[in-house]
Amino acid sequence: MAGIRFLKFEPILHVAFWCLVFFFPYVKYLGTEGGYQMTIMHEINALLFHLIPTYMMYLWFFPLKNKKRYFPVIVVVFLINALLFNYTDSWFHQDHEHNLFGWKQFASSISTNATFSIAFYAFHSMKSLYREREKLNQALMEKEEAKYKGLLAQINPHFLFNTLNTVYASALKTDENTAEMIMKLSDNFRYLFDEAQNEFVSLSDELRHISNYVELQRERLRDKLEISFRKDVEDLDLLIAPLLLIPFVENAFKYSSILKGNGHEVDITLTESDRVLTFVCLNNYLPKNDENLDMDWKESGIGIQNTRKRLSYLYSDRHQLEISESDNIFKVSLEILL
Repeated sequence: MAGIRFLKFEPILHVAFWCLVFFFPYVKYLGTEGGYQMTIMHEINALLFHLIPTYMMYLWFFPLKNKKRYFPVIVVVFLINALLFNYTDSWFHQDHEHNLFGWKQFASSISTNATFSIAFYAFHSMKSLYREREKLNQALMEKEEAKYKGLLAQINPHFLFNTLNTVYASALKTDENTAEMIMKLSDNFRYLFDEAQNEFVSLSDELRHISNYVELQRERLRDKLEISFRKDVEDLDLLIAPLLLIPFVENAFKYSSILKGNGHEVDITLTESDRVLTFVCLNNYLPKNDENLDMDWKESGIGIQNTRKRLSYLYSDRHQLEISESDNIFKVSLEILL
């Protein structure tokens, strides 16, 4: 918040600074006989030649990453600025000897502008510090929000109620899979409220959570969907951010389950080799069916947009995500360097 206030009042600080510079000579000679002898136009002229090099440094040179490369340009600008200032300043000293090319005038002009530039470099550094702090705070907030939404996404009331209904129906039929389904559901909730609170988890734990989810959906939708889940992982001990892949899996089941008819495909492949995790998820999809989803279901998921943010924050330049829709097939391809 302090950084936002600082940037908000930046123009006022600039104006106040240059007002002090402009009126300083008058204040300095206040009370002396005759006061300050130079005219307002003399001070405006001087102020103009202070502003040019100072803001060239502030707006252009200081933000540069490779400053050494452009340092000669700054030297030339300061010299030309000093020469032009001495020339225009001579107009206000017609009654006095004024050496246009005197070294004292050059040294005074350059040293004054260098002093202003140093002051504005401190100002630039302070502003950059505030901006970096705001970015860090924003990133931390987005991280926590993404983690929170990731948790909420998995406590999907539709998934929970539908799975419990399936378990209830299986229990009525004394289905031998009932106990196993209860254990998978219990294991998933334990993972959500325990392991998923960590910043990273083992790939084996994340894979077990996805497998449980897929198996529960397979049992619930076995008459409607053709589900394929293939996995080939070399190192199960690798670490990964929790709940990173499950939103895509949830999305596949969400949109496939509302299609009319049976035999719709959900195809999930997860492989890992040399620390490169490859995840591919395909499912049947009809865009017009979006309107058939009720708002509770739509808002309960983490959403692809939020998952993009998590990937960008956690894996920045170490991931590649491609999402496409073609021939009523929704495809997600993701590669992550763990």
